[in-house]
Amino acid sequence: MHEVMEAHEAGEHHEENPFLMPVAVTLSILAVLVAIATLLGHRASTEEVILQNKATDTWALFQAKNIRLHEMQGVADMLGTFTPVEKEKAEALREKYASEAERYSKEKDETSERAKELEAERDLVGRRGDRYDAGEVVLEIALIVCSLTLLTKKRIFWFSGIALGVVGFVVTASGFLLR
Repeated sequence: MHEVMEAHEAGEHHEENPFLMPVAVTLSILAVLVAIATLLGHRASTEEVILQNKATDTWALFQAKNIRLHEMQGVADMLGTFTPVEKEKAEALREKYASEAERYSKEKDETSERAKELEAERDLVGRRGDRYDAGEVVLEIALIVCSLTLLTKKRIFWFSGIALGVVGFVVTASGFLLR
């Protein structure tokens, strides 16, 4: 045990593995990239859930407006069908309910469009999140493959880890390009 410590202190360990420093730097860079990809993936997932909630709330508002629209149309139809005692008052009420029905019809259409926009935005954020998650996985694999260099002392693992790291970085960065 004493000999191992002396050899390590004398720097013999670096002579045994000349890849130690460059591989360590590569591993550090890959670890930072994994952390960034993980953070982006988590943020995208959170944003996707928030957008889904907003879309759901907007569709609920659409349903409420649709129900009110049908109520107003029903009352206006009844006032136009029955023979009232006071025709002017009934006609004024029918006009009021008919205009309310028209208003709800317009608002319902606007609400539907807004809900569809939120769903489209949610889908985009979901696709971005998928890219970030895929990039994270490739970067983690690159980290593992690159670390095999320290165990095997074979450059092929280091170069393979670097190549996978570049692929992982490109996949993660491609999430920013989605529109």
